[in-house]
Amino acid sequence: MSPKRGDRVAPPADPAGGWDLRFATTDAVKGWDALCQQAAANTLTAWTELRTRPDAPAPTSRHHQLKGSLATPAHGGTTMEQWQYEVTASGRLWYLVDADRRILWIKAAGTAHPKATD
Repeated sequence: MSPKRGDRVAPPADPAGGWDLRFATTDAVKGWDALCQQAAANTLTAWTELRTRPDAPAPTSRHHQLKGSLATPAHGGTTMEQWQYEVTASGRLWYLVDADRRILWIKAAGTAHPKATD
């Protein structure tokens, strides 16, 4: 999705070596916008924490790798770890970790609890 007049300005890539966050799906773009509208401060905190994510973060109750078949899906022909970040009580980000390229692919974002884990 290319930005157009009136869209928010995306920050540039971090030359200091932070993680680059990119959308993996169009639904993630829409969900991200919904999260920004519903919980802007929490979404900004999530964005900041993911940009500075350690290479091997310690899982917490709000930020952990998904389990079972959701733990390692493929994206672009490459199998990657999939993690969940709880932005709000029900709002979630699911992202894939491309460690070689230091890219976190936002695969799902939304204000409601994902049905795939019900």
